[in-house]
Amino acid sequence: MKNAKRLLLMLSCALVGAALFFAVERIWLPAPEDKGAIQSEVTETMRKLQKAQDLITNSYVENVDPNQLMDGAIQGMVASLGDPYSVYMDQETSKQFEQSLDSSFSGIGAELTKEGEDFIIVAPFKGSPAEKAGLKPNDRLRSVDGQSLQSLTLYEVTAKIRGPKGSKVQVGVERGDSKKELVITITRDDIPIETVHSERIKTDDGHIGYLEITTFAEGTANDLKEALASLEKAGIDGLILDVRGNPGGLLSSVEEVLHQFVTDKKPFMHIEKRDGDREALTSPLEERKSYPIAALMNEGSASAAEILVAGLQEVEGYPLVGGKSFGKGTVQQSVDLGDGSQMKLTMFKWLTPNKRWIHREGVKPTIPVDQPPVYDLVPLQSAVVLKKGMNDEKVAILQSLLNGLGYKVDRTDGYFSASTEKAIQIFQKSVGLKESGEANTATLLELEKAIQTYKENLAHDHQLQKAIEIISKKES
Repeated sequence: MKNAKRLLLMLSCALVGAALFFAVERIWLPAPEDKGAIQSEVTETMRKLQKAQDLITNSYVENVDPNQLMDGAIQGMVASLGDPYSVYMDQETSKQFEQSLDSSFSGIGAELTKEGEDFIIVAPFKGSPAEKAGLKPNDRLRSVDGQSLQSLTLYEVTAKIRGPKGSKVQVGVERGDSKKELVITITRDDIPIETVHSERIKTDDGHIGYLEITTFAEGTANDLKEALASLEKAGIDGLILDVRGNPGGLLSSVEEVLHQFVTDKKPFMHIEKRDGDREALTSPLEERKSYPIAALMNEGSASAAEILVAGLQEVEGYPLVGGKSFGKGTVQQSVDLGDGSQMKLTMFKWLTPNKRWIHREGVKPTIPVDQPPVYDLVPLQSAVVLKKGMNDEKVAILQSLLNGLGYKVDRTDGYFSASTEKAIQIFQKSVGLKESGEANTATLLELEKAIQTYKENLAHDHQLQKAIEIISKKES
């Protein structure tokens, strides 16, 4: 992991709570161009840079740290690219980067990137504090603990969100077309990097294997092989690969995973250099699996996850169920600058088997399926008891939650109606609370538990159920 030059294929940026990137052994270096012309330009540029540094060092009204000047200069060069995936990491940030390659970290468990001036949640990790608190892919982060994020770098924002296990952080986000800031309180926790979850789902006609890949880390491919072998030994009539909310990871890892499922009849991806030269990557597999396969994806599926679904579909024609993916089609290489700092620079594009560049476009599902509205709702956090007669945005969220759980309310505009009160009383009775009709702390906690239970019920997962249906039809 200490290799000075590392190829990175992860949504750029930072795992909120710790930066998380994965190195790849394969290294592509740009071909040298006209060395004489380049050297001349570099020499002239260095003279200009040195003159500016000397001027500031010798004449600025206050003393300036030369290292601070150099860091600022490099940050400025990288920022001028306008590429959210190219990042300069000073010594401290680079140290955090290395520490984050451990098998676990403490934080909230969400992938964060920067697009223009916006900080975007790519995806919360499954089961993480961020997911439980209600953060969603494409949420726009606006504040941390009430402080604006304007003019901050990605890693400065990450540092604000990081903290010890058990401590709380408030993040303000905007969602969808709404310009209203939604403030969510999240309790930090240890986030283990367990990248593969398996299950054998019983159906009317047999059993279907289910493999969820949360990210493509160092041991993901081996863990998947073991889980798949166990499922096949137990007996399965089909397989579902789930990369919903998977933000990416190691190129070598997704390669090894694809080697299990796509054949050698065509490349599963292409790496394109800036001069247009391409390298095709092909699986050694000669025969595909004997059972049908489907993949689940959504807007939180990014980078290496997109390589997987594009390969499955364009090489083998396997169905993709869910929503359009995130859309990251670039590859980064991390270079040690010699003093403990690093630069992560976008150097290549990756293309699908059919040579499509999906950057900012994403991969479209072959079978679009929306989840129930409850999946998009945020657990309600309120220090104020919500009761009849109130008119508040939190009441609107409460009404949507009740409707989503099947406790019908006549309106969702934020006015606490008699119908809302009645729905709360019915809910309170169902969980053994006093039937006050008011949304107090105990009621809101029970609502949050009810939402989590709802989501954990496989019958409510429309995308998964559709994939099961498709595979079951192919079996018969």
